[in-house]
Order: sequence, then structure tokens, then C-alpha cells
Amino acid sequence: MRPWESEATRPAAISLAYTEARRDRVTATFATQIELDDRGIAWIAGTKVKVIEVVLDKIANGSSPEEIHFQHPNLSLAQIQGALTYYYENQDKVDEQIRHGLEESDMLAAHLSDAEFRRKLGNLKRSL
Repeated sequence: MRPWESEATRPAAISLAYTEARRDRVTATFATQIELDDRGIAWIAGTKVKVIEVVLDKIANGSSPEEIHFQHPNLSLAQIQGALTYYYENQDKVDEQIRHGLEESDMLAAHLSDAEFRRKLGNLKRSL
């Protein structure tokens, strides 16, 4: 046993060190890799890739981060993990954005498959 570690002082020294450390202020800095646009859509910072794109690769294809990296070689694994972390922390919000996007695309598809609309579009093309 070391001279300063007697049976009587050892627990107190450990306790004192722990409580002293707990009194110090700690500043945590997190580097975010996600940016939100004016509409609340999450983007991977410094890229033109939405978090939803990475999430859909994960959900639809069951892709691992490494497989997503193969599909998006411009993204680092850290950026992909950051996007997935954002998704898991904001899953309800991102899932709602995905549902909204699917509803919009269904409406557009229905509108574009409308025979009258396609006829008008064909007439417009011919007139040019």
C-alpha cells in the first residue's frame, strides 16, 4: 500500500476526488454534420444530400452504412452515421416527411396520368 493510501483515508480520498471533479464546469462541443433548411428538411452539411436519401437507402434496401457509402462515395462513413443518428433521434419527424413526400409524388403521378392533362401537354408541345 502506498503511504497516502491508508485504510482510513483511501475511501475519503476517492470520494473527495470524485466530488471535486463533479464541481468543475464541463463544456461539451459537438460538431454537427446536419443542417436544417427553411422547411425543416435535414441535409448532410456541405453536401447536396438529404438525410432522407440516406434513410431511404437504409429502410428500402436494408443497406449498411458501408453499402450506402458505396452508393454515395462522396459521403464519408461519419457523415452517413451522422445522418442515421439524426434519423433515429428524430424518427417521427423524418418519417412524417417521408410520408408527405410519398403523398405528393402519388398526387403528381395521378395528375400526370390524367388523360386530359396529357392531351393538353401534347398539344402544347406540338405548338412549340
